Amino acid sequence: MAEKRQPLADYRARRDFALTPEPADARPKAASRKGGGAAPGSLSFVVQKHAATRLHYDLRLEWNGVLLSWAVPKGPSFDPAEKRIAVRTEDHPLSYATFEGTIPARQYGAGEMIVWDRGTWRPEVDVDRGLVDGKLVFSLDGEKLAGLWELVRIRKPGEKQEPWILFKKRDAWAQPLAAYDVVRALPDSVIARPLGPLRTRDPRAGGNEAKAKATPATAVLDAVAVAAALASAPLAEAPARLSPQLATLAASPAAVRGEGWLHEIKFDGYRVLAHYGAGKVRLHTRQGHDWTAKMKSLAAVFETLEIESGWLDGELVVLGADGTPNFNALQNAFDGAATGGIVCFLFDVPFLDGRDLRALPLDTRRAILQARLEGHETERLRLSAAFEGDAASVLASACRMRLEGIVCKRRDSAYASKRTGSWLKLKCQRRERFVVGGWTDREAAVGEVGSLLLGTREAGSGPLRWVGNVGTGWDARAAASMRRTLAAFETDRSPFDADHAPERGRWSRKAGGGEHWVRPVVEVEVGFAEWTPDGHIRHPVFHALHGPDAAVAKPLSVAISHPTRVIDASTGLTKLDLVRWYESVADRILPHLAGRPVSLVRGPSGVGGTLFFQKHGEKLGIPGIVELDPALWPGHPAMLEVGNVEALIGCAQMNVIEFHTWNSIVGRIDRPDRVIFDLDPGEGVAWAQVQEAALLVRALLDELGLASWLKTSGGKGLHVVVPIDATKRSSLDYDAVKAFSRRAVQHLAKTIPQRFVARSGGANRVGRIFVDWIRNGRGATTAAAFSARARPGLGVSMPVSWEALPSLTGGAQWSIADAREHLSFEAVDPWAGYRACRQTLAAAIRRLDA
Repeated sequence: MAEKRQPLADYRARRDFALTPEPADARPKAASRKGGGAAPGSLSFVVQKHAATRLHYDLRLEWNGVLLSWAVPKGPSFDPAEKRIAVRTEDHPLSYATFEGTIPARQYGAGEMIVWDRGTWRPEVDVDRGLVDGKLVFSLDGEKLAGLWELVRIRKPGEKQEPWILFKKRDAWAQPLAAYDVVRALPDSVIARPLGPLRTRDPRAGGNEAKAKATPATAVLDAVAVAAALASAPLAEAPARLSPQLATLAASPAAVRGEGWLHEIKFDGYRVLAHYGAGKVRLHTRQGHDWTAKMKSLAAVFETLEIESGWLDGELVVLGADGTPNFNALQNAFDGAATGGIVCFLFDVPFLDGRDLRALPLDTRRAILQARLEGHETERLRLSAAFEGDAASVLASACRMRLEGIVCKRRDSAYASKRTGSWLKLKCQRRERFVVGGWTDREAAVGEVGSLLLGTREAGSGPLRWVGNVGTGWDARAAASMRRTLAAFETDRSPFDADHAPERGRWSRKAGGGEHWVRPVVEVEVGFAEWTPDGHIRHPVFHALHGPDAAVAKPLSVAISHPTRVIDASTGLTKLDLVRWYESVADRILPHLAGRPVSLVRGPSGVGGTLFFQKHGEKLGIPGIVELDPALWPGHPAMLEVGNVEALIGCAQMNVIEFHTWNSIVGRIDRPDRVIFDLDPGEGVAWAQVQEAALLVRALLDELGLASWLKTSGGKGLHVVVPIDATKRSSLDYDAVKAFSRRAVQHLAKTIPQRFVARSGGANRVGRIFVDWIRNGRGATTAAAFSARARPGLGVSMPVSWEALPSLTGGAQWSIADAREHLSFEAVDPWAGYRACRQTLAAAIRRLDA
C-alpha cells in the first residue's frame, strides 16, 4: 500500500487527551473494512460540522479500521457544478464518528463540533489505489447526503496540505444549488435534532427504506366491537348519488402535524365508488359516470361481497411487472376494452346496509370495511393498506418504491363529500433539468408565459428532443419575468429535432401558432410523475429557472419571484436569503405563530424602502394563511394566522420581513398567556446598561415570584418574557395584565430613576431605558421569536439563556446570515421550560401592591 501515513500517529501527536474531550482510544481497529456501528458488512461515514477558527465540515470515511478525513470549508453540495475544496487531514479513530462537544481553547481544532450527517458509504473504485492516484468515487446513504460523489486530489501528495475537491456526480439525487442548499436547509446535528416530519426538504428521490419506521395499521376492533360500531351508526338509506371525499395537496410532510394519522398509498389510477342497491352493483367514477358496463368482470367480483346496500370507496389501478400501479397500462386497458386486469383497492365505506357511517371515525370505518372484506379479498379486490408512523418516513419509502405518493388521513375524521384538511396528499415527483426550446403566450394575459416547451438531449448531446410542456408552478409576476428573460433569446427557428418537435400552432387559435422559439441556452428544473411510453413527461410542475438572468426560485414548492433581489444594501442579503431563513427555522418559529393573530411587516422595496404593517387579509392570496373569525375583534376586519410552513414561506414570498403576534391565542383571545417587557434604550445608552437593565428586571420578577425568559429583540434592545397560565378560571384579562406591567415598570423607574423611565418618547429616555409595558394591551403585538427585523443588517429576535446574557454584544447579535449556524451548535434549548411553566399573576400583584 502506497499510503505513507502511520494510522492515527498524527491524531495522537496533535492532541492532549488530558484536556480535550475527544476520544483518546487512538488505536486503529482491525482492518476488516467492515463498518463499526453500521450494518454488518457495510462501511460507515460521518460528516462533522466544526466551528473551529473557520467553520468547516469534516468528511470521514471508514477504511482499514480508521476514518479517512477531509476538511470541507463550504460543506457538501448536491449541485455537480459546485466543486468544493476538501483538504485531507489526519486519520481519525472509528470512535470519533459519534463525537460531539467543545474542543477547549488553545487545543488543536478548538471549537464546537456536531455530527451533521451519518450513514453508510460504498466505494465505486479500489480505495487504496484511489488514494494513491488521487481519485475516489463513492456512494453515500446518509440522513442528509445520498447518491454518487467524487473526491479528486489537485496537488501532489506529500505537501504540507493535501487539497482535494469534492463534488456531486450527476444522478437522480443531483440538483442545483439555487434550488437546494443542503448545508443551509439542514444545519443541525442529526443526534440532537433527528430529521422528522418538520424536515423542510429532502433532495433525494425517495429515501432510505430501511429508515422508515412506518408499520401497517391493522384493525383494532374485534368482531363484537365492529358489530357494535355498525349498530351505533344512524339508520339511513344509501343515496342514489355520492360525491367522494377528496384530499388536499400538502407542500411537505410538515403539514401533517401531531399524532393520530394513518397513511395510505396514493394510487396512480381512477377513483371508483361502488353503489349497492336494488340487488345489483353499479361502479361510478369520481364525476358520477356509470362505468359498470366497462368493467363487467370487476363488477361481478364486487357482487360476491355480502352487502345489501351502501357505498364503497376505492381506486382502480393496473399493476405493472414490478407490482406498482401503471397509469398508462390502466388507460390502455380502457382504450382497448381489456379491463380484466384492473384491480380495485378499497379504503372507505361511507354507507353500509342501511346505516350512515360517515360520522364514525376513519379507523372505525376501516375496521368495518376490513371485516366485510374478510374471506372475499381476491387479486382484483383488495383492502388498501394503512401505515402508522411519521409522514416523512412513509413518504420516503413510497418514493423509493417509485409510487406516486401517500394520502395522510386523520384517524378520527368523518367522511365528507368535499376536499378537506383531514385528508392530505403528499406526492413523489421526479425532478430533472430540461432545456427550454420555446414558450407559448398566456392568452388571458399579454406579456406572460403560458407554458414552456421542454426538450432534452440524449446523453447530454445531439439534437434537442421535445418531451412536453410545463404550465404550472409560477404566479403572474414570475410568468411575466420569465417571458422577459426568454424574449432576449427569441429566434425564428425551432431548436427541436424535426422528428421530435411539437406541432406548431397546437396550443393557440392564432394564425401561425402561439409558440415562440428560443435559443436553447436556458434550463428549467421540473418535477413530474413519470415518463410516458412515447417519451413525454406526465404532470409536470415548474420548480426553478436556470440560465442567464434567472428570476424564479422555488423553496418548498412556493414560487419565489426575484430571489436575487437585494433587500438589505448594507449586507447584500437577498429575498431568497430571507425565504431560506424562514424555511430553515419553520419548526422553531411556528410554535410562536400558530394559534395567534399576527401582524405582518412588509417591505416590497427591502429594508431601505417603505415598510407597512398588515393585520388583515385584504386579498393577500397567500396559500395556507388563515383569516380568523371577525368576531374575535369586533369592529375590525378578520385578523390573520400563520400556522403552517406553506403560509410562512408564502408570506416571505410576498415580502413579509417581520412577524408580530398577540399575547393571547385564538381559543382564549381575551386572556393573555404572557407578559412582555421590551427594553428600549434611549439615545446615549451603552449596551452594558441594557444588559444591566435586563438583570434588574429579572431581579424584580424573581422577587415577585415570576420566572422569566430572555430573547434579543433583533434591534437595539432585549425582550423579557413572562409566561402566565391563561387556562385557569382566575386568569386575567388584558386590562389587568397591562395594569400589572405598568405598575412593575413604574416601580423600576421610581426605584432606579437613573436607569429606567416609565414614559415613552425619545425626550423622556435620553440616557435611560424605557421598559415598554404598552405591548401588553389588547391588540398590541411584539416581534415573534426567530422573526427577522426590517432594519439594516436583518437582525433576528433570538431566544437566549440568562447565562448567555453577559456574552451578548447587542440586540441584533445574530442576523439571517449567521443565526442558523448559531442554532445548529445550540446544545440545549434556552427556552426549554417556557411552555411547561404554569404560573399566575395573582401573588405577584399582591406583592407589588404591598
